[in-house]
Amino acid sequence: MTWGVPTALFLQFHVAISLLGIATGLIVFWGLLSGRLLPGWTACCLATLVLTSVTGFPLPPLGFDPARATGVISLVLLALAIVARYGFRLAGPWRPIFVGTAIAALYLDVFVGVTQAFQKLAFLRALAPTQSEPPFLVAQLTVVVAFIVLGVLAVMRFRPGSVLRQPV
Repeated sequence: MTWGVPTALFLQFHVAISLLGIATGLIVFWGLLSGRLLPGWTACCLATLVLTSVTGFPLPPLGFDPARATGVISLVLLALAIVARYGFRLAGPWRPIFVGTAIAALYLDVFVGVTQAFQKLAFLRALAPTQSEPPFLVAQLTVVVAFIVLGVLAVMRFRPGSVLRQPV
């Protein structure tokens, strides 16, 4: 049992919310690359990414491990993104802080997703059973390079003219 819910069911919820966070995050990322905020998608993305990290902590095996360290880092990044977006309304330096932290938190969720895919999907596990083989390393390197390049572009392109008038 995890938080009073059968662990298998709780894990399914955690995975579903994580996939929703990635999907909404990619939509928000596209919006930022297009110079648009997409307020509803942004709120959903931030909420689901926070829920992904929070629901990951009580899952077995218990103890502080790399997965939980990633969750802590993600929550710190998301706290900054939320403060930048809703507290400071993207004014001044908070615009690039929002873009950078939101994209970094999304990257961490995608990083974990790729790692989990190589652990759980038989055809990927066969390519990289210990996750130190070239297919796994190429996949993770491709993801990080794409996020860095597209993240820099998003910081440069996301300059909405009327940020303060957009709905919260």
